[in-house]
Amino acid sequence: MSISSTDSPTGVSRKVVGLAVAGAVGGFLFGFDSSVVNGAVDAMKDEFLMSEAVTGFAVAVALLGCAAGAYLAGKVADRYGRIPAMKLGAVLFLVSAVGTGLAFGVWDLIFWRLVGGLGIGLASVIAPAYISEISPRQVRGRLASLQQLAITTGIFAALLSDAVLATSAGGADQAYWLGIEAWRWMFIACALPAAVYGWIAFRLPESPHFLVLNGKEELARKIFTTIIPGGDIERHIREIRETIEQDQLSTRKGSLRGKTFGLQAVVWIGIILSVLQQFVGINVIFYYSTTLWKAVGFQEQDSLAISVATSITNILVTLVAIALVDRIGRRPILLAGSIGMAASLGAMALAFASAAGTGAEISLPGAWGPAALVAANVFVISFGASWGPLVWVLLGEIFPSRIRARALGLAAAAQWIANFAITLSFPVMAAGSLPLTYAMYALFAAASFFFVKFKVPETNGMSLEQAETLFVPKGSIVTDAAEAKDTTEAKEPAAL
Repeated sequence: MSISSTDSPTGVSRKVVGLAVAGAVGGFLFGFDSSVVNGAVDAMKDEFLMSEAVTGFAVAVALLGCAAGAYLAGKVADRYGRIPAMKLGAVLFLVSAVGTGLAFGVWDLIFWRLVGGLGIGLASVIAPAYISEISPRQVRGRLASLQQLAITTGIFAALLSDAVLATSAGGADQAYWLGIEAWRWMFIACALPAAVYGWIAFRLPESPHFLVLNGKEELARKIFTTIIPGGDIERHIREIRETIEQDQLSTRKGSLRGKTFGLQAVVWIGIILSVLQQFVGINVIFYYSTTLWKAVGFQEQDSLAISVATSITNILVTLVAIALVDRIGRRPILLAGSIGMAASLGAMALAFASAAGTGAEISLPGAWGPAALVAANVFVISFGASWGPLVWVLLGEIFPSRIRARALGLAAAAQWIANFAITLSFPVMAAGSLPLTYAMYALFAAASFFFVKFKVPETNGMSLEQAETLFVPKGSIVTDAAEAKDTTEAKEPAAL
C-alpha cells in the first residue's frame, strides 16, 4: 500500500521526505564504494606487483560481492526487516573500508573488496524497497529516484576525494597522513559515510509493510501516525493486509517460482530491466574512459578531472529525471532514453570505425574525435535521465509485497552479474574491435526500447497494489481480487 494524496491536505509530509532521503544514503555508499577504486588502481597494482589479469579481478571482484549481497538482501530483509538489513550493510561497508585501506597483500585486498561488494549489494536492494514502501503514490517516482541521485552523488564524491588525496600527497602512491599512502586513504575515507549510514539505520522506523506482514499491526499504526498524521490509518492497514492475503494465494506463500522458465513473469521483467540497464555499457564510460579521452586529444593526467565532470553531468540529469518522472510517467522517459542511447552509441561505433592505431595508441582523425566525445556525453545524459534512475523506481513498484524484497534482490543480483560481465569483457572486446563493441551496446539500447514498448506498462500515479497487478496475467487470483476491490471501493464514499 502507498499513502494517498488525500492523507495530508498540505501535501507530502517532511517526515516522509526525510525518511526517503535517509533511506537513500545507502545509495551514496553504493556509488562511493564502487567508484573509489578508480583513483587507486594503478597504485594498488604497483604496491602488490599485480599482473593485468589479477588487477582486473581485484577491481571487478567487488561486483561479484554485489551480486551475492543483492541476492542475500531479500532473504535478510524478509526475515529480519528492512532496517536490520541496512545495519548489516553499514557494518560491511565500515569493515571493508578499513580492511582494504590497511591490506597487506593481494588476496587480503581482494577479500576486503568482496566484503565491500556485499555491502553495496545490500544497499542496492534495501533502499528502493524501503523508499517505495513509505512513499506517497503521487511522488513515489521522485522519492524512489533519490536512490539513483544518491548513487551518482557518491560516485562524484569518490572521484573528487580521490583527486584531492592524490593531488595533496603528490600522487596516489605517495605517503600522506601517518605515513600511509594516499591510495589507502582513498578507501579508508569510505568509513566516514559508512558510520553515518549506520547511525541513520538505528534511527529509522521499520517499513509498515514488513510489520503488517509479520503480524505487528500495532507498531505499524504507530509509525503511520508519525508519517501521515490525520490520515485514514485503518484503511492503510486493511489495504496492506488484503494485498498480503492476495499475494499468499497467488504466489504460494511468497515463492518466486512460476510457469515462465521457472519464475513468475514479473520476476523476469525485473531481471531483464536490470540486465538491459547494464548491457548498454554505461560502466564502460566510468571504468574505461581513459582510452576514449586520450583518443580525442586529452592528456592522461586530465582523465580524472574529466571523470569528475562526467559524474557532475550524471547528477544534473538525474535531477531532471526526478523532476519529470511523476509528471510525464515512466514509459515516455524510458523510451526517449533508449532512443538517445542507441543513437549516441551508434555514433561512437561509427567514430571508432575511423580510428587509427590500436590499444593505447588509438586516435581519431579529423572531426571524429569531437564527435565521439559529444556522443559519449549524450549517452551519459540519455542514460542518467532515464534508465539510470527509473529502473530502480520500477523495481520498487512492480513486485507483489510478499516477494518484493526477494524479487528485488534477485533482479539486483542479475544487474551486478551483468555489470561484472561488461566490466571484464570490454578490454578483450575493445582489443578486437571497438566499433563492433559499441555497435553491440547500441543493439542492446535498441532492444531496451522494444522491451519497454511491449512489456512494461505505465505505473505512474498508482498505489503499489495497483501497480503490481499490471504485471500479472488477466484472470489470475490477484487481478480478479484487485478488480473486485476497485469496484467495491468505487461504490463506497471517498475516505475523509
